[in-house]
Amino acid sequence: ETITVTDSIGRTVEVPEKVEKIAALYSFAGYAVCLLGSGNDLVGVPGGLQRDVLLVEIFPNIANASTPRVGGTINIEELLRIDPDVVLVRKDTVADDREVEKLDKSGLPYIVVDYSTMEEQREAILIIGKAIGKEAEATAFNNYYLGIIDRVSQIVGDMPEEDKITLHHSENQATRATHESSLAADWTRAAGVINVSVGGDLELVGNDYYASIEQILLWDPEVIIVNESTAYSLITGHPQWSGISAVQNEKVYQLPNGISRWGHPGSVETPLALLWTAKTVYPDLFTHVDMEQEVHDFYKTFFGMELDDEMIATVLRGGDLREDK
Repeated sequence: ETITVTDSIGRTVEVPEKVEKIAALYSFAGYAVCLLGSGNDLVGVPGGLQRDVLLVEIFPNIANASTPRVGGTINIEELLRIDPDVVLVRKDTVADDREVEKLDKSGLPYIVVDYSTMEEQREAILIIGKAIGKEAEATAFNNYYLGIIDRVSQIVGDMPEEDKITLHHSENQATRATHESSLAADWTRAAGVINVSVGGDLELVGNDYYASIEQILLWDPEVIIVNESTAYSLITGHPQWSGISAVQNEKVYQLPNGISRWGHPGSVETPLALLWTAKTVYPDLFTHVDMEQEVHDFYKTFFGMELDDEMIATVLRGGDLREDK
């Protein structure tokens, strides 16, 4: 018995009605499968997931799962060896004709799941949910996600532009910035901030966008949020950055890190990143939001984890919950 799933690029794919073995060939797909409660069915994962401490704690099988895609290339023999019922890939994989040929020849059903906005991310969750028999769980998560957007919007939604705080979001590296067509542009906008690099003149290097330090000095953001501790140390410690208002006023913050780094393009913790950013930037408007409780409830509801106060503090501090390569 099979069901038909329409993926992110409009392909219709037949997948078994009962999926028992899943290969997720990039981070978000792996996180989404775990979020929806099917982490034990992962037989193929991206290597990064094996370094996520909390994830491996809940789903120990991830530590020993196969990694059929390394450095952007699928090892098709390995993928056939693990013989998944469904393979989850992203758009850049099918943009490469050689990879498409490998997948097509394999005969394995593969689903392309990708997004660059919050709405598309929720759609991606639904597509994966439908493919792995977890549609109800996907809908429940999306309702939570929409609820967070709504809670924040009720407070900052009508804020005049001139009252909004300017913010630079360092994505992994200090000068790696938010491009206007990215997920981060969407959730920072929803948090009620002006993300200084959105619509700005950025340099494309590989798949990532960068601003020059000179440009960031000109933007002079009032707040900087960072999702890597090395970037945090550089921004707060390097003389080149010392002239920026956010640095002078000690408003440089490290994003939390749970199952994955919040606000990272491949993270499922986007709603938490949005809520945390709004509360961090506008503390007086969000005094009623208890982030410790939010963190506790999120991981309990969606991952079945009962985090103690110490672990909640580690998550919110952006503590090191990812092993080094």
